[in-house]
Amino acid sequence: MTDTAELPLASGFAPADYDKWRQLVDKALKGADFDKKLVAKTADGLRIEPLYTRGDTLPGSASAVPGSAPFTRGAQATAEGHGWQIHQRVIEADPSAANKVILDELEGGANGAVLQIAGPGQIGIKITNADDAAATLTGVYVDYAPIQLAGGIAGLEAARHYLRALASLKPEAGGTAVSRLNVDPIGTFARFGATWTSIDKAIAEAVQLAGEAKGAGRPLTSVLIDASIPHEAGASEAQELAFLAAALVAYLRAFEAAGIAPKDAFAQLAFAVAVDTDLFLNAAKVRAARTIIARIAEASGAPANDMHISAITSARMMAKRDPWTNMLRTTTACAGAAFGGANAITVLPFTWALGVPDRFARRIARNTQLVLQEESQLGRVVDPIGGSWYVEKLTSDLAKKAWELFQGIESKGGLIAALTSGAIQDDIAKVAETRAKSVATGRTELTGVSVFPFLGDDGVKITPYAPPAAAPAAAIRPLMPHRVAEAFEALRDAGDAFLAKTGKRKTIFMANLGDIVDHNRRSQWIWNYFAAGGIEGLTSDGYKTAAEAADAFKASGAKIACIASSDEVYARDAEATAKALKAAGAERVLLAGRPGEAEAALRAAGVDGFIYAGQDAVATLSDLHVSLE
Repeated sequence: MTDTAELPLASGFAPADYDKWRQLVDKALKGADFDKKLVAKTADGLRIEPLYTRGDTLPGSASAVPGSAPFTRGAQATAEGHGWQIHQRVIEADPSAANKVILDELEGGANGAVLQIAGPGQIGIKITNADDAAATLTGVYVDYAPIQLAGGIAGLEAARHYLRALASLKPEAGGTAVSRLNVDPIGTFARFGATWTSIDKAIAEAVQLAGEAKGAGRPLTSVLIDASIPHEAGASEAQELAFLAAALVAYLRAFEAAGIAPKDAFAQLAFAVAVDTDLFLNAAKVRAARTIIARIAEASGAPANDMHISAITSARMMAKRDPWTNMLRTTTACAGAAFGGANAITVLPFTWALGVPDRFARRIARNTQLVLQEESQLGRVVDPIGGSWYVEKLTSDLAKKAWELFQGIESKGGLIAALTSGAIQDDIAKVAETRAKSVATGRTELTGVSVFPFLGDDGVKITPYAPPAAAPAAAIRPLMPHRVAEAFEALRDAGDAFLAKTGKRKTIFMANLGDIVDHNRRSQWIWNYFAAGGIEGLTSDGYKTAAEAADAFKASGAKIACIASSDEVYARDAEATAKALKAAGAERVLLAGRPGEAEAALRAAGVDGFIYAGQDAVATLSDLHVSLE
């Protein structure tokens, strides 16, 4: 065989096609529903198929290249540096302390900082004048390491203080980094239900600030369109992007009303999205965001190739319990943002839900990005997942769904009108409720929270956040942020409160029947189930007889018992054990697993309830807490 000869590896096999694959799958499913077994759906109802083929390739996608409209595959044709900027969040209240943290972040490998400003309803850096702003920037070369502001209700005032502080800094030769004042009255209105003034006036003042920023003599943007606000309130991916599109159009109209053309307005805009643990869906979200922004820019006659999208790891996904697991969440989220082509990424420290991050927590957050850049080289290729049939289809489906929702917002009179009427809040609440139910029933698992909980001291020491200043009276119902772990955390808090009051945990006796091999699968599962609610399961290697289990129950001092073993052992010993436990004084007897046809007999023997996967664990554990109190 010569060096140029082809080796037809597949020549001995018939060409594969989807129909033949589907026939084999249906045979393996043995009559089970294909969609229920193998098709997943996003919060927006978008289908995630088990297999994608070349037939899923979208028209024109094969010829799409990075750097060309609609910029789905990236606004730049080639990779620059490591692909994205590392912007870490700073919240220390004192400007001098904040400056030390900024310098520490930059020395440790970050190349930008997001400064969270204290104000009504929000903790952060106390900036009362230009001197405070300048104090945070001492020794910071903003032309190479730009800043972003997260001002909230204090955003406009803080932006003007920083404008004056930046004007006093000598430009660094060759520095071209763009700092971002990020005034966002629409996002502030949605988040707090109010701004620093009336919403119409606040938007007009943001447009006026854009003119001031343009004349500041250094590269700046002034206005932020922030899709992380609906995300933190529980929105779906399409709802977040629809919010982004509607806010962009609202700002462009405000600029136009002030005599500023869209092509000039776009130069003053920046965008932000939140990313969580669904790696491919988040990559698709960032890509779809570029598609939508570019479409609106095209319709407005504005260039969109210099759009700047910042991604921040979701606070919604963070857990207070066993917070070490947050490192897994933020790593996945950061990778998704990188795959999607975000221009800057902020990774929240793993203790963010608990209190002020210390130096170690900040270092881990920063190094998460450095490892993905320096070792995994994720930023060396533009749109590394581009061309994947799955990702291209998902991006397109998400963009179409978001555009449909955006049109719905516009039909209601625009974003401000839809927020004022409560329509957006209602739609997001429905998605958040569905997600909460999915977590409660175990369809969505939260490591360290609802599954594999650590019932004890996790070793994390933090300084709690100081309470923020009171927010102003809300003119509309605000999009309040919440975390998906909160329901289980409330149960854990109840368990800890009982421990603090009595010196012992709430406990349930586990009547593990038979040998370890018989009960281990269910006894381990039910122990974790109880622990997720802050209740300790008193477990053992197993009991040979009902009498032995009843004697151990008496000695334990517990009020409730739970039988755990295999179906085979249940058929032989469960009824006798339930009777023995009741006779031994058990106020309630539970059984781990579905009862099936034996339910009536088991209940007659004394079993009060059954615990199995798919139930509302939050409701069940709440009821057990009441019984154990």
